Amino acid sequence: MDPRDEVLDFLSSRRARLSPTEVGLPPSTGRRRVPGLRRDEVAVLAGVSSEYYARLERGNLAGASDAVLDALASALRLDEAETLHLRHLAHAANQPARKRREPVRAATVPVSVQRVLDSMTATPAYVTDSRRDIVATNALARELHAPVHDFARETGTAPNTARFAFLDPAARRYYVDWDEVSRAVVAALHGAAGRNPYDRALSDLVGELSTRSERFRELWATRDVRVHRAGLKRMHHPDVGVLALDYDVMELAQEPGLGLVAYSAAPGSPAADALALLASLAATRDADGVAEAVGAAGGAAGAPDGAGVDRATGA
Repeated sequence: MDPRDEVLDFLSSRRARLSPTEVGLPPSTGRRRVPGLRRDEVAVLAGVSSEYYARLERGNLAGASDAVLDALASALRLDEAETLHLRHLAHAANQPARKRREPVRAATVPVSVQRVLDSMTATPAYVTDSRRDIVATNALARELHAPVHDFARETGTAPNTARFAFLDPAARRYYVDWDEVSRAVVAALHGAAGRNPYDRALSDLVGELSTRSERFRELWATRDVRVHRAGLKRMHHPDVGVLALDYDVMELAQEPGLGLVAYSAAPGSPAADALALLASLAATRDADGVAEAVGAAGGAAGAPDGAGVDRATGA
C-alpha cells in the first residue's frame, strides 16, 4: 500500500463529510465543485496556508509537527481512532527508507500466554494480530470459532476472521450482525495499514479481499478507522444457537501488535448457559481427540514392522 495514497484518500474523505456550517464557517453561495469542505477552508480552520495543506493532503506528511497534526484533527473533527490513524500515517511518512524495507516479523505468542489461554476453561479467549489472524487460542474459543477454523482448513489458509467474514457465505449466518462486523473488520484493517503500510502480508490480504469481495471494496473505500477495546458480539453457533457475548481486547505489552480477546456472559443469562454447554462440547471433543491419538499410537507401537499403518484398509 502506498502511504501517500492512503493519506490523500483519508484526508479528502474526512473533509468531504463536513459542511461549512458544521464547522462554523459562513454558508457558501453558488454551486460547490466538491462535496464537503474545500481544501482552503480546511487550511483556514487548521491555521495553515492553503499551499501547505494541499501538500499535506497530497500525501506529504513528512516533517509535519504534532501541533500541525492536532490542528488538522481539530479542523476535520476527527475522533480518537481517526486522530491516532493520522499520527500513524505521519510516523510512516517519517520512516527512513531502510526501515520501510525491513520485513515484518511473524507473530509469535509466548509460551506463558498460551498457558494462560489454556487455563481459561470457562472463557473463550484467543490472540489475534493486526491482520486478524488467530495466532493462538484455547479450546473453548476454538469451539466458538468452529466455522472460522473449518473455513481455514477447507481453503488451506491460516484462521483469519477477515477472510472468513468476506469470503465464506456461512459468515453471514454465523455473525448475527454481519453488516456491523464487516464494517468493524475493515476499520481495524485500515488502522493496521496506517500503523504499518509496508506490511506485505497485510497488503496481500487487502488485495485478496478487494479482488474477491465487492462488499470489502465498498467498505475499504470509506477510509473509516475504529479502535476496538470492548463491545458485544452475537454469533450463531451451529451446535448451541445464538450467543450474545461481551468481548474485551487487551494488548500484549511484550508483543506489540497482538491482542488477547476474551468473551464473557453475565451469570445466569441465556448466553452463559449456552457458553457452559459449548464448554462441555469442547471438553468432550478434546477428550475424544486424545483417546484417538492414544489409540493410534498404541496400535502403531504394537504392530510389527510395516503393519498397523491403516486399520481400515490393512495397508
